[in-house]
Amino acid sequence: MLHTCCATCSGFLASALTEDFAVSLYYSNSNIFPAAEYQRRLNEAKKYFLANGFAFIEDKYNHDSWLDFVRGLENEPERGSRCLKCYDYRLRQTARHAQTFGFDYFGTTLSISPHKDAIAINNLGLALAKDKKVKFLAGDWKKQDGFMKAVAFSHSHNFYRQNYCGCEFA
Repeated sequence: MLHTCCATCSGFLASALTEDFAVSLYYSNSNIFPAAEYQRRLNEAKKYFLANGFAFIEDKYNHDSWLDFVRGLENEPERGSRCLKCYDYRLRQTARHAQTFGFDYFGTTLSISPHKDAIAINNLGLALAKDKKVKFLAGDWKKQDGFMKAVAFSHSHNFYRQNYCGCEFA
């Protein structure tokens, strides 16, 4: 189960991972605001993945729950403790779903972005893996030109490319 934030970040990676895994996409992004932006990213990802034979699972959008989870961190700078909390929220949802539905692994596309802290993401994923008894597929997906390949893939598929992570505080 691969957590996806958008088609732009996940199209290339999900396709590459099919060489070694049966990939199911998990869209869990209650951090995205406003709801129209959430829906736009969801529709873009869903359209691509379903058309290309991937299983696609949408988590319930609950922005109020996410706001409660990051409360007190609204004024933190980008890449600060609010972002770490946001990674935790989404990875926690993904790990829980992977455990509930019997997936062998879970992972996330978040570390493909040069704006995201791959070490923190992987540490959170590995800790959740121990807790949920599901393996975490760690990676710094931006390495070895991963980010540039994702951008090229995104352009070749004419994906909607957003200009912010989705958080209203960013």
